[in-house]
Amino acid sequence: MKALVMNEYKKLVYTDVEDPKIADPGDVLLRVKAAAVCGSDARGFDGSTGRRKPPVIMGHEAAGEVAGTGSAVTAFKKGDRITFDSTVYCGECYFCRNGQANLCDNRVVLGVSCDEYRKDGAFAEYVVVPERVCYPLPDGLSYEEAALAEPAAVAAHAVRLSGIGLGDTAAVVGTGVIGLLLIKILRASFSGRVIALDTDSARRKAALAAGADSAFSPESVEEARRAVGNGGADCAFEAAGVSASVQTAVAIARKGGSVTLIGNASPTAELPLQSVVTRQIRLQGSCAIAGEYPIVLGLMARKKIDVKSLISATAPLCDGQIWFDRLYRREGGLLKVVLVP
Repeated sequence: MKALVMNEYKKLVYTDVEDPKIADPGDVLLRVKAAAVCGSDARGFDGSTGRRKPPVIMGHEAAGEVAGTGSAVTAFKKGDRITFDSTVYCGECYFCRNGQANLCDNRVVLGVSCDEYRKDGAFAEYVVVPERVCYPLPDGLSYEEAALAEPAAVAAHAVRLSGIGLGDTAAVVGTGVIGLLLIKILRASFSGRVIALDTDSARRKAALAAGADSAFSPESVEEARRAVGNGGADCAFEAAGVSASVQTAVAIARKGGSVTLIGNASPTAELPLQSVVTRQIRLQGSCAIAGEYPIVLGLMARKKIDVKSLISATAPLCDGQIWFDRLYRREGGLLKVVLVP
């Protein structure tokens, strides 16, 4: 089959590789119809994250058609349209047994090559995934849209963990793809005011288009606090993963409010400890997905959240190097790029 292989950092080659094989009775062979480029792929492109060590086929946001199944697969058959969770969990450890598959002791992420494991991903014509991580696509949902179910589920997981209630106010700090999906999900599910904060004026405009009531520069955090009322947001969501945005998220939260941390662009961040302690802010980390796929697929199918507006380009997989270069340079106006084998 053809695949987009990163043979060395910043160098992708569209080439022939061995076809993946169904090795376990519970495996599903998927013919990839659309695979989106995640920000973690673009960041891992230069080796700085240590999570994309060559050689590797990246890609973990995808959808396609079942091309074959193992003997134990019962939920899917050849020709079914499906997507899948990017985290392959064991289903047997303490966390899997307690509904926290995202924290699985033996978790493996597709398209990741690190010190602990190597698992080729979906920037290829075919990929093999376990039946337990697969989900059927609703009628009418395109493969390109379904490829964004993974980041949408990441956002939905964060919303679920935050404890936000009906009528609560929310602030989203960092309005890249995850931040914009957070805004869309919050707007579709809750009635309270939603504001956005981002350093980039174009992204602030995108936040307004996604449904935010207002958008501010982090330099105007005091103005944002006044706009949201009650001394700040009930729930703040940090979707960038750097010190400055963590500090902004803490600053925009009201006394007794919460900050849910999703972004992880940097391994450490400076925390305004005294502000957190004296204002009794609750910090909540959010990792990956734990069962939110049916929720977001339903929202997408019912047009409660529109992901088409986040797709900046759909391009052939063979042009992957071109689009990775553009994303790596953080070219203006680019949000999500979907590659089609």
